[in-house]
Amino acid sequence: MTRQRVVVALGGNAILSKDASAKAQQKAVKTTCESLVEFVKNDQDLIITHGNGPQVGNLLLQQAAADSEKNPALPLDTCGAMTEGSIGYWFQNSMKEVMLKEGINKQVVTLITQTIVDKDDPAFEDPTKPIGPFYTENEVPALQADHPDWTIVEDSGRGYRRVVPSPKPVEINEYPAIEAVSAAGVIPIVAGGGGIPVVKDGDRLIGKEAVIDKDFGASKIAQLVNADKLIILTSVGGVYYNFGKPNQTEVFDVGVDEIQTHIDNEEFAKGSMMPKVQAAVAFVRATGKPAVIGALDDVKEIIAGDKGTIIHK
Repeated sequence: MTRQRVVVALGGNAILSKDASAKAQQKAVKTTCESLVEFVKNDQDLIITHGNGPQVGNLLLQQAAADSEKNPALPLDTCGAMTEGSIGYWFQNSMKEVMLKEGINKQVVTLITQTIVDKDDPAFEDPTKPIGPFYTENEVPALQADHPDWTIVEDSGRGYRRVVPSPKPVEINEYPAIEAVSAAGVIPIVAGGGGIPVVKDGDRLIGKEAVIDKDFGASKIAQLVNADKLIILTSVGGVYYNFGKPNQTEVFDVGVDEIQTHIDNEEFAKGSMMPKVQAAVAFVRATGKPAVIGALDDVKEIIAGDKGTIIHK
C-alpha cells in the first residue's frame, strides 16, 4: 500500500498561549507535537506548516524599540524569515523528542520557504492581514504617530491591530526541495506564516512587506508536492453554517460546489474560517483529493474519519 502524504496547516493555537514568552510557546508546541505524532504513527508522510502572525508582530515591535542609526530595524520579510527559523527550531526539537518517546527515529528539518507572489496583486493596495498584538483605541494615536506607514484597524471587536498586505501565493520557490525531503522520509517544517512573500525580478527574488495567509500557503504546497490530503487544524471542531446563530449547523461531509455557494454568500468569518474554507476548496479543485478542517485536539478522530469537516470533489 502506498504511503499517504499529508500536509498539515496549524493555527495560532498550536504555538501561542496567553504568555508570549519563548518558554510558554515551546510548551504549546510540545503539546501540539504530541498530537501531530499520530500522523507518523499512522505511517503517513507528514509535512508541517504553521502560522506566525503574533510572533512576527512581536518581533517587529522589538525591532522598532531598538531602532537606531547604528542598529536599524529589519524589514517585515526578514522578520518573517527569522520567525520561520525560530518556530521551526521549536517544532524540530519537540517532534524529535515526542517521536523518540514513541520509539520512532525520524529526522525533522525546517526549510525556510519563499512564496512567490504577483507584484501587481491588488492586495498590495489593500492591507487586510492582522499581525502582532491587540491595542486599545486610546493607544492607536501614539502608535500611528510613531509609525506613520502602518495601517491600524479595528479587529472583530477584540481591539485594534496593524494590518499588512496579504497577496495570494502563485508559486512556492522551494517546493522541489520540500518534496524531496518528504520522499526521503524526513518530516519538513515549511512555509511558516505562509512563507516569505517575494516577487520575481529576472533571476532575483525580492522580499515584500506583506504576509501570506498560512492556509493559502499550505494549500499551494499541498498541490505542488502531490499531497494525498490537506488538513487544516484550528481551535474549532470543523466548519459550521450560520456559526454563532441559533440555527448553526456543523458540516461533516460536503462537496466543493455546495460549500462554494456559502463562500460566495460570504457566510464565513473573513478573518478566521473563510480563508480556511477557501484554501481547502482550492486544494480539492486542483487535485480532486480531500481536505479536512478540524480541531487540533481531535487529530486521532480526524485520522479515523470520525471528526472534522471533510471537503471533497
